[in-house]
Amino acid sequence: MKTTTQETLVEKGMARRSFLKFAGAGAVAAGVLATAASCQKHGGVVSDPQVIDLGTGDVAVLNYAYALEQLEAAFYTQVIATPYTGITTEERALLTEIRDHEIIHREFFKTALAGNAIPALTPNFSSITFTDKASVLGTAKAFEDLGVSAYNGAGYLIQTTAYLELAGKIVSVEARHAALIRNLLGQNLADDSILDPSNGLERSKTPAEVLAIANKYVSGKPLAAPALGA
Repeated sequence: MKTTTQETLVEKGMARRSFLKFAGAGAVAAGVLATAASCQKHGGVVSDPQVIDLGTGDVAVLNYAYALEQLEAAFYTQVIATPYTGITTEERALLTEIRDHEIIHREFFKTALAGNAIPALTPNFSSITFTDKASVLGTAKAFEDLGVSAYNGAGYLIQTTAYLELAGKIVSVEARHAALIRNLLGQNLADDSILDPSNGLERSKTPAEVLAIANKYVSGKPLAAPALGA
């Protein structure tokens, strides 16, 4: 039986096979995670009541990714719900497709984490002017670049091979999103802001660096992941 989320995504034209592929992977991941959870701290159980604790081990890494995907999905959902002035048919189509991808990613991590998932976040997008193209696309660029650098910086922390493989696939999609947004902005697809000129590789950010930025878009308690390291 389809969930309400699945029905909504299919009605919006999302590729059903793509969602089922991730949903199936999420079901497998949930089984592995449930076994591992007995010896790991439960995501969302807060040792410090002033923050949202992501947990430890693979639970923490998946919650870290889940938090970022929640913010991205919420952002693009708002972009499509209240499109900026002068948005073209092509721009709307591309941003809608990115929104659908982010929702798939969010639902995958939610399914994989099951009872270990952090609560649904309440976004704070007060700094974004959704009627202004420059504000929207500038924020989209920041989100996509942040997402890629976050996955790149956290990959080595993933202990389960299946999770690492899936994370690699998701970050490749996020990189394509970043390229599409830069194309809409008329910017180079790769520059020194995302590439390290010393080695030609994509830059990565530590969880601490990423959360310092992501928390600007979270209402209420900030996200904290001391178990993920600096």
